[in-house]
Amino acid sequence: MPFPRCLILASTLLLFCGVELSAQTAATKSPDSSSAARTAVALAEGGQCANALPALKKSLHQISDKDLKRKAGLAGLHCAMTLDRADAALDFLQVIAHEFPADPDVLYAEVHAFSDLSTRASQDLATKAPSSSPARELLAESYEAQGKWKQAEKEYQGILAQNPSTPGIHFRVGRLLLSQPNPSPDVADQAKHEFEQELQIDPTNAGAEYVLGELARQNQQWDEAVNRFSRAAKLDAHFGEAFLGLGMSLLAEKKYTDALNPLETAVRLEPRNPDAHYNLAMAYTRTGRKEDGEKEFAIHKRLIANDGGATPSQPEKAN
Repeated sequence: MPFPRCLILASTLLLFCGVELSAQTAATKSPDSSSAARTAVALAEGGQCANALPALKKSLHQISDKDLKRKAGLAGLHCAMTLDRADAALDFLQVIAHEFPADPDVLYAEVHAFSDLSTRASQDLATKAPSSSPARELLAESYEAQGKWKQAEKEYQGILAQNPSTPGIHFRVGRLLLSQPNPSPDVADQAKHEFEQELQIDPTNAGAEYVLGELARQNQQWDEAVNRFSRAAKLDAHFGEAFLGLGMSLLAEKKYTDALNPLETAVRLEPRNPDAHYNLAMAYTRTGRKEDGEKEFAIHKRLIANDGGATPSQPEKAN
């Protein structure tokens, strides 16, 4: 049964009025929001952050003017950091990072804000839980960054003394041992022991498998190297270095066809790694794909030229 004409007209009129009222609401809302934002920005620039911050938070999502939104976002971030309001600072960072991803002033503000937030959080951790494992781990990382190997190792060992099954710590100790200048002759064995202990605690640690594979490769223990690199690649499908190590080990065993897939994966994951292109070129050449090999050699040559002449890891020389 058709609707009466009067009802159709009434519905159309109500719909039109609703659209018009919504447009009027938006039109009146925008100037009010912009006015409030300009006032809040002025307060912030005048050092009145306590008064400015609530208004900036409220108006930020309602501003349509891009330049004003940028000013309000930066002012809000400044006030939030000044008032030690980490929650508000993160809200402002989220907005300005999304709205102005390439703006130099915004990027500069982001760098300083995240740095300050990190510093404040680390200070809180050191003050509120100085003997905790996270606090000691953070301190150890700081020592590592400064090249203070002994102090870093002491902190890591302290964590293990508190809880021998803490994941990641044996890995860090092993990495630390290999990073030290002028290592003792047995340091590789010590590090290997640490990585093996790590895998007993956390069998999913792809980094530990990878380093054990690299140690085996350096000692020309090809079977172990292949097994370690294979496990690392299975644990982390985006671990380009693991695929490269696997391919290089297979090349060294003259398993050229088997080396193709991991090396192609390594090139896909790390297209700017000259070693990956060099070893893939070797695999292509050894399997009769001369043209593909020449292309990879050309990419390798271009990459090392751009990188100042770095030389690739070479399991064997091309004939």
